[in-house]
Amino acid sequence: MIKDSISQCVGDTPLVRLNRCFPDSQSDVIAKLELMNPLGSVKDRPARFIIERGLQDGWLRPGAHVVESTSGNLGVALAAMCRLHGLSFVAVVDPKTAGANLQILEALGARIEMVTRKDSQGGYLETRIARAKELADELPDAVWINQYANELNWLAHYHGAGEEIATAIDGPIDCLVAAVSTTGTILGVARRLRRDHPNLRVVAVDAVGSVIFGADPGPRELPGFGSSRVPELLCEAEIDDVVHVDDADSAHGCRRLAHEEGILAGGSSGAVIAAVERLLEPAGRPARIVALLADRGDRYLDLVYNDDWLERVQVPIAA
Repeated sequence: MIKDSISQCVGDTPLVRLNRCFPDSQSDVIAKLELMNPLGSVKDRPARFIIERGLQDGWLRPGAHVVESTSGNLGVALAAMCRLHGLSFVAVVDPKTAGANLQILEALGARIEMVTRKDSQGGYLETRIARAKELADELPDAVWINQYANELNWLAHYHGAGEEIATAIDGPIDCLVAAVSTTGTILGVARRLRRDHPNLRVVAVDAVGSVIFGADPGPRELPGFGSSRVPELLCEAEIDDVVHVDDADSAHGCRRLAHEEGILAGGSSGAVIAAVERLLEPAGRPARIVALLADRGDRYLDLVYNDDWLERVQVPIAA
């Protein structure tokens, strides 16, 4: 089938059994390869959904400025969708944004606003959001997407990956494992799956140093994984378990995926693999586990696939 635009290529990502990563497990571990979306990540879904809904409902007008604070993936997807619809896009980023993502944003015609002042948590999220708000006030016909509070975020995944998984998998689904940042992905997919699988166990994979679930803030090196603030979208009652994974274990999970399955995935996907391994450790009945792999790894070659970086994050930080 010939598509009319790249936006029509978003979704219908494959499901793959990870038999090589977990050869000794009696459980069935199935990965949803969101990294195979056309712009490279699960964020393609809300970018398309939000832009198209905004134009349809009229709160986005032709020629408007779209503004968003982003660690990279949503920004890349929004840049592409805005180009398709004649909108301007401003990406508010920080020094931890992967260099490859910055180059992609530039290639897609985005305006890049780099914040360099750290916030009260030692990260950049609050200063990114503050700058996004300023730009939304300064620019004509500007709309701030605000992915941390935007209900269209989780709805995109409800109607997207959630619907696709529910349709593709026959029989029970016992567990959903997904990394978190805005929590839009895990909540949207879980809400759709629980329509058919009310006993679904939902496991959030969070970064060590992230405050989403009340842990103490700490240094984190991987972009787009964890958060230095609690997202407005979060509904803790819908999360059954939380597994915290540090940068080093995330990198080892990425390398395991690459070596065993030939899947080159990003940092949060490695954390999901590490979390699944922990979930499989206790003896128990076999289960069917769906693991979301959020983005591809070519933008992380200087991070999780770099031996010097891995050695640095494995060394305890001196007091």
